[in-house]
Amino acid sequence: MEVAEDRWQKRSSFILAAIGSAVGLGNVWRFPYICYQNGGGAFLIPYFVALFTTGIPLMILEFGLGHMMQGSAPKSFFQVRKRAEWVGWWAILVGFFITTYYAVIMSWCFSYLVHSWKLSWGNSAEKFFSQSFLHLSSGPGSLGGVRWPILIGLLLTWIFIYLCISKGTKSVGKVVLVTVPLPVLLLAILVVRGLTLPGAMEGLRFYLTPKFAVLKDPKVWLAAYSQIFFSLSLGFGVLIAYASYLPRKSDIVNNAFITSLANCGTSFFAGFAVFSTLGYLAQVTNAKVADVVSGGLGLAFVTYPTVISLLPFAASLFGILFFLMLLTLGIDSAFSLIEAVVAGGMDRWGLNRKRANLIFCGVAFLLGIVFTTNGGLHWLDIVDHFLNNFGLVPVCLVECLIIGYFFGPSKLRNYANRNSDFSIGGWWDVLIKFVSPLILLGILGWVVWEAIRTHYGGYPGWALGVGGWGMVGLAIGLAIAFMFIKRRG
Repeated sequence: MEVAEDRWQKRSSFILAAIGSAVGLGNVWRFPYICYQNGGGAFLIPYFVALFTTGIPLMILEFGLGHMMQGSAPKSFFQVRKRAEWVGWWAILVGFFITTYYAVIMSWCFSYLVHSWKLSWGNSAEKFFSQSFLHLSSGPGSLGGVRWPILIGLLLTWIFIYLCISKGTKSVGKVVLVTVPLPVLLLAILVVRGLTLPGAMEGLRFYLTPKFAVLKDPKVWLAAYSQIFFSLSLGFGVLIAYASYLPRKSDIVNNAFITSLANCGTSFFAGFAVFSTLGYLAQVTNAKVADVVSGGLGLAFVTYPTVISLLPFAASLFGILFFLMLLTLGIDSAFSLIEAVVAGGMDRWGLNRKRANLIFCGVAFLLGIVFTTNGGLHWLDIVDHFLNNFGLVPVCLVECLIIGYFFGPSKLRNYANRNSDFSIGGWWDVLIKFVSPLILLGILGWVVWEAIRTHYGGYPGWALGVGGWGMVGLAIGLAIAFMFIKRRG
């Protein structure tokens, strides 16, 4: 069996791969902004509560399930309960569809790596990004033509992804030795540079000053739990597949703690790089830090390039380092999502690794072409919002319910404890059966209410139907259909 024979050569390789999957672009452009928005340093209280009450318990669940069943997410859930196989497919298909546009963002990073040599965005990074680089159209109904530099970058990205997973754990284990520590090193360089800039301390004050009054606001706690779920690669089937490659006598519990804490530490550390430079930007433009704060794509491709252009020396060098950091952060997350679906195809239909890699990388590349058009950013925004909120959260919820009420959390807990450096107690069962499902229901209820109350992004209803609900429905439909496609043997 292909998946069972594919083993991690060292425990460190598995841990680095799991950390690489969890630590991605969102650690740089999402966490610092969310932290600032929700009470600064005070946000760390609900954030770490969320980590220990849901994040780490769910990671133990996925590590334990994959290792116990020795298979991909679909195979693992099939062995828990035959009719639950579709949940595993749902998880990896959500991740697969996310990778189709995630790879396009990496393509932008490739292009910006080149543009950094001459600081091509000049004095107007926003105009360069939307007009010169994306040729952004007026809306999702106007696709326009393909942006060839982005398409070429997308092809390069998929070639890299294919090569990273070409030999399974053997190639992944070698890649993560470089791609996991390198972005941390680059991030450290950017932190040091940021802290030496005038205005840096003011930026950090905005980032870290605790506003304890916000802890009474339920939205702050929802933001903390949402950030944990979105940040740890939970619900994608990745961690289940990675854990299935561990030797039989392997630690589960401590590996989950190490992976989770490394991810959260990176997020917190990234905030120093982001807010020190935002403080500098505010000072040189005579603005308030609150007026220049941004997150997401705007931070990476508009705000940060603006800061880079204003640096007193070696601006091009720091531009190159920044986008190289984003590339190395993104590649591990990207190939881990593809590895999850490759493992599913190998388990379900007996595909050999080379064929599975070619099929899934090729299909993802073709699906991603729509995001390289002039209207691509509109579709990327829609698909990203719906898959993360209405794909990922329900998957995690169903996982908890299946293990909590059909399989039995104590059975999985006892298995995880068998070879772990330290054991978990009955409190874990309570978290999986009651606490995590209730929190996930709260998050899901909130995003559903927001979807009813507001019209996301001001996009036309047909676009939200096709790129939003349509993609969520497609993932669920294919997940159910894959259960009925003839199994190998």
